[in-house]
Amino acid sequence: MTLFPQTPIELQKLCNQTLNILESDNNIEQVKDQIELIKFLIRFHQHYYYVLSNPLITDAQFDQLFNILQKIESVYPSLITDDSPTQKPGADITDFHNDNQVPVVTKSHLIPMLSLSNIYNDGDLQDWLAKIQVVAQLPIQDILFSVEPKLDGSSVSLVYEHGQLLRALTRGDGTVGEDITDNIKQIKSIPLIIDMKQFGIELLEIRGEIMMSKDAFLAYNEKVEESGHTPFANPRNAASGSLRLKSAQEVATRNLSAFLYHVSYYSMAPGYTPPVALSSQANTLQFIQQLGFPTPISIMNDVRNTSNDLPTLWHGYKLVQAIQLIEAHRDKLPFEIDGAVLKVNDFTLQEKIGMTNHHPRWAVAFKYKAKQVFSVLQSIHYQVGRTGVITPVAKVQPVVVAGVTVTSISLHNDNFIKEKDLRIGDTVIVERAGEVIPQIVGVLLSKRTGTEQTISFPSTCPDCHSTLYREGDEVAWRCVSINCKAQMLERIIHFASKDAMDIKNFGTATVQYFFEKQLIHDIPSIFRIDFEKVTQLDRFGEKSVTNLKTALDTAKKQPLYRLLYGLGIRYVGLNTAKILANQVDSLLDYMQKTEDELLHVEDIGVKIAHSVYHFFHTRTNIDCLNDLASLGLSITNEQRLLIQSGNLTNKSFLFTGTLEKLTRSIAEKMVVEKGGSILSGVSSKLNYLVVGQDAGSKLEKAKRIASIQILSEEDFLLLIDQK
Repeated sequence: MTLFPQTPIELQKLCNQTLNILESDNNIEQVKDQIELIKFLIRFHQHYYYVLSNPLITDAQFDQLFNILQKIESVYPSLITDDSPTQKPGADITDFHNDNQVPVVTKSHLIPMLSLSNIYNDGDLQDWLAKIQVVAQLPIQDILFSVEPKLDGSSVSLVYEHGQLLRALTRGDGTVGEDITDNIKQIKSIPLIIDMKQFGIELLEIRGEIMMSKDAFLAYNEKVEESGHTPFANPRNAASGSLRLKSAQEVATRNLSAFLYHVSYYSMAPGYTPPVALSSQANTLQFIQQLGFPTPISIMNDVRNTSNDLPTLWHGYKLVQAIQLIEAHRDKLPFEIDGAVLKVNDFTLQEKIGMTNHHPRWAVAFKYKAKQVFSVLQSIHYQVGRTGVITPVAKVQPVVVAGVTVTSISLHNDNFIKEKDLRIGDTVIVERAGEVIPQIVGVLLSKRTGTEQTISFPSTCPDCHSTLYREGDEVAWRCVSINCKAQMLERIIHFASKDAMDIKNFGTATVQYFFEKQLIHDIPSIFRIDFEKVTQLDRFGEKSVTNLKTALDTAKKQPLYRLLYGLGIRYVGLNTAKILANQVDSLLDYMQKTEDELLHVEDIGVKIAHSVYHFFHTRTNIDCLNDLASLGLSITNEQRLLIQSGNLTNKSFLFTGTLEKLTRSIAEKMVVEKGGSILSGVSSKLNYLVVGQDAGSKLEKAKRIASIQILSEEDFLLLIDQK
């Protein structure tokens, strides 16, 4: 048996071995050895879960380990130590970090940040309620419970002083957490300033979860796979990993959300008494919302619009119904939940019930069953993406997971196959990550017969048979041939897509159909379609042909940034394309720019600069641009040429806070129309910072840079008029 269980079978062997030791006549030394092994494994996996955001085992497997430790300690209480994982929440803070993560800076929580104990069935629930009833000395039907969806995110603690965000910390070991303040400020749903003064509160510590929605998770993982890296396993890992990034600007692109649910500490100004709202959990949730934060209850709002059976407060004897109702709506929610949180509502009663060093006794998490099934890995196909990344796709026996029939599962890359030790013919464990993406989480080794076939990753492209290439520290293999047919099809689909050239009536199915019929073979050929041949196709009548002709003529007039994005340059997303397009009069100007010059463009990093430089110094790409220009597409920045003599030319602006007379989008448009540019952050390259109400950290940072001129909204309007 390996030291770190990699499969459910190995973990089950360890757990069974431990239980056998407990049930047999063993001396205390044997039990000590086993308890130390279990504790070491828990700490190891806590580190990977909390600190590295890269769990090696499932939540259910971890819970099994933790429950075993609790059972040992209940049988042998003399073996309980202060450093036992059962006595403290979270993971020990370490100084581990990698090149993409911020160096760890730790600070203390004002109040220890505890975990919740878990229950899994009605029997566990009744046992917990019985203990509550005994300590509370009240009939269970007289006790009200707050019931909230259990968010599967990354825990965070926020401290506000005099209404301003002072710091943000991860859970850490429950006493000390990692300082992630700069990154937390990038999350739009977390206000930097709140109105505490109206309640007479001077210092406030508030807690919740950082989340990535299911849609944002899907979109982000698509980008990760395109870049040739291993995608995150689930939204929780994606959110947790994002909070430790070095670049706050990168965090802002991750579309994270926050939901707050607990006030752990507050201090009052002289002469004020604590708000009545902070006397129960249900009222506290309303108080948190009043301060401007979303709460877990906010996630259920859409469900409540169609169902009136999800109140926040429930009597103890109805908790089973509450748990089942939340689970029934689980798949409809935009965010991932993995259970329901039950809390005694009244704070006075909470104090009476008390807590341990690890968890409160007045609250518990009812964990839903993991949505896992078994299937058989039948074969592997290899797909070629738009950027040449080769993605292995497992074909499995059809199986229903969380209401969806799964037949194909992405295996991401060669490393993933090796880490899981996957073989053709294996019985595999299939799970829908975040209830969105099906993934293989393990292999049932006990089902192996010896007839399974090892998997050898191909050395040549499955489409054009060119030799595959792996760059630097990437895990993905790529086909770098420009003549690769599979890549060309994906490039054309991307070029015509909504965010790129937005060619109406030319969606994926039509592109594939035309490609198969050899009506198109590369991007310029889109504008050379032989419509006489099109009219002979079964699917296309006169109206369809007319609509497509109109759409192609319209596409020729699209702004330059759409064309730049549509070319599919590696690492150049839509926002980056806008920045790059505004830097030049013609795309061909980039033929003369060096990588160093590109690095001096705001928000352009080393990878983007290298990719753009390489693209515009490749002859076939320049030929493609010239070909498109000859077909009537503009490769010049028409708007920039029109306004290049504007009175704000070469002046950069940034807006912060809330404007009273203008929306931010209108104000930014006014700048661009006058020849100016908009930056995404405060730096020495910024000329003007326009400040509205409730300005945040950008204002403080700008004050420290002498070259930046700070304007009010009125100053800005006067500047626009004068110019």
